[in-house]
Amino acid sequence: MAEIKEECGVFGIYDLDGNDVTSSIYYGLTSLQHRGQEACGLAVSDTKGPIGNVKFHKDLGLVSEVLREDTLHKMSGDIGIGHVRYSTTGASVAENAQPLVLSYVKGSLALAHNGNLVNTKALKWELIQSGAVFHTTTDSEVIAFHVARERVHTSCVEEAVLNTARKLQGAYGLVIMSPRKLIGVRDPYGLKPLCLGKRDNAYVLASESCALTSVGAEFIRDIEPGEMVTISRKGVKSDKTLASMVKTRAHCVFEYIYFARLDSTLDGVKVYDARIRGGKSLAKSYPVEADLVTGVPESGLPAAKGFSEESGIPFGFAFYKNSYIGRTFIKPTQKERESSVHLKLSVLEAVVKGKRIVLVDDSIVRGTTIANLIRMLKEAGALEVHVRISSPPFLHPCYFGTDVPSNDQLIAAQHSTEEICKMIGADSLGYMEIDYLEGMAGGIPICKACFDGKYPMEIPDENNLQNDFEIHKI
Repeated sequence: MAEIKEECGVFGIYDLDGNDVTSSIYYGLTSLQHRGQEACGLAVSDTKGPIGNVKFHKDLGLVSEVLREDTLHKMSGDIGIGHVRYSTTGASVAENAQPLVLSYVKGSLALAHNGNLVNTKALKWELIQSGAVFHTTTDSEVIAFHVARERVHTSCVEEAVLNTARKLQGAYGLVIMSPRKLIGVRDPYGLKPLCLGKRDNAYVLASESCALTSVGAEFIRDIEPGEMVTISRKGVKSDKTLASMVKTRAHCVFEYIYFARLDSTLDGVKVYDARIRGGKSLAKSYPVEADLVTGVPESGLPAAKGFSEESGIPFGFAFYKNSYIGRTFIKPTQKERESSVHLKLSVLEAVVKGKRIVLVDDSIVRGTTIANLIRMLKEAGALEVHVRISSPPFLHPCYFGTDVPSNDQLIAAQHSTEEICKMIGADSLGYMEIDYLEGMAGGIPICKACFDGKYPMEIPDENNLQNDFEIHKI
């Protein structure tokens, strides 16, 4: 239960038999709800109808709140995309919800984006100089405008997308809908996930494989880093031109620690297995005498199971989770965050009373949530609470779509492990050792810059990023 805002989730589907895909987008987005609970939306079109017949709806709220039955009943099409959002750039307002839908000289374009660019300022300034007016404050709109501008001078939309992607620096998983094509693009580093599936004669693009399962689609493969796939009446076409732009790969390690759903497989690595391995490495690095291992629901539970398996200490559930309360970190003030913890979780007193507890969580950002949980356990009669964290200490901000706060808000950047242990009221504290991360993630090349400060690409000056020029919204 980290105090981190998650990444976004994208979904796209094209049914070549002409069947309506609106309900499939709804179910796909519902399965990706864990990636963004702030806003959502979908856009659909009929490839047999006139160009520009796009219907879309988006707003702040959960999928079930925004995409209600009466709204979906008015929408139909055989091609469409959807998005669930947490803001990493741009304010939390309805205008910034996605997909972004544009009408321009070549017809229509809809785009959904997971990730964050580091050269947004330069790309936006280029557009402003040519007269562009922005309706949102997101980098996603910048991408969409560049695609539309490129399309005017290219023979096909794929070429326009490719030309735009060459300019992008940062992390992105994109799904783009043109009147007759569905396109998916993944950044050359592979920072953001994207996969391809098939159901009968319909092709599906999604941030995670769990979304394919939810609509009855078979997982075909991951979109490769730097790959663009185009789905049209001719089938699936692949272009890997972007892959040659970089020499390394850097998959976001936090997908395996926290972001991705437990039943997903990303780049050949099962998320559940990765979290079990993380827990086992914690038990090897920081053994302790205790009576029960438990995890913070939900993401801390698999790592706790791994800790239990390696240590031999019994695993058990110490908390009851109220599934109808939103995640704590979406609350705007610290006081509201703290009160939400008590609403969301309650301690099973009979399980913890008189016992030494190992409490496993995925991360510590500010430290307030874990401190509340430790206090709740001890108030319920736990004799000791030993905290084990299945990630290294956060020491650096993320620029690629994970809303890790600035250094002055990161508790580990300001205090030693011993100091943090005292501050949160734990009897001992152990973090995942950074050398174990590659093994935890199945040996794939990873980005762990939020832990070691070694970013896979050059990062612009942080002050320049924060002091971006004003855009007048209309």
